This record gives sequence, C-alpha cells and structure tokens, in this order.
Amino acid sequence: MNDSSTQDALEDLLERERTALLAGDLESIIRLADEKERLVSALAPFEKDDLESLQAKAMRNQQLLNSAIEGIRAVSNRLATLRDTRDRLNTYDKTGRRQTIEGTFPRKLEKRA
Repeated sequence: MNDSSTQDALEDLLERERTALLAGDLESIIRLADEKERLVSALAPFEKDDLESLQAKAMRNQQLLNSAIEGIRAVSNRLATLRDTRDRLNTYDKTGRRQTIEGTFPRKLEKRA
C-alpha cells in the first residue's frame, strides 16, 4: 500500500469508526480496532505535516469514545443504585441519621384485568 492509499484507507476507517460511535455500535468499533492499528503502524514513515488531518479526526473519535465510556459508566452506576434500592430501604430518623432497612422484597409482576 503506498503512502496516499494508506492515508486514504485510514481516513475512511476513521469515518466508519465515527459513524459506529455515533450509532452506539460497539461491535463495529471493536472489529475496526485491528485494522486501525495496522494502518496507524504503516504511517510511521510519514511526515507530521502530512498527518494533521488524520490526527484531527482521530482526536474527534477519541472524544466520542470518551463520551461513550462516560455514558456506560453512568448507566452502570444507575443500575447499581437501582439494585441497591431493590434490596434495602434507606431512611432518616428524626435526628437526621441515616437508617437502612434490609430485606428482600417480592419481585413479582402482577397482572390485573
């Protein structure tokens, strides 16, 4: 692959990665990782000035990846909180001290006509 085709291939890959990030398609992002690593390795002999456009796109995608990770962490924290409230009840007494009431609460779905 010559210099220009390597740059073009990486530019195309970064666009596909961006599309997958915006769509939340984590499987596609994982599949693109090996190809991305191979193309980035092939860029070693390039001059820095030749790579500014690619660097800007890679940084843009990195910001999207960071946002996706933050979103996943937020969902994980929220699910942990929901699990916690399912298994215990936190209240406060008249002096403002926190009290926890442990217990198992029924997890049934009741159908009504």
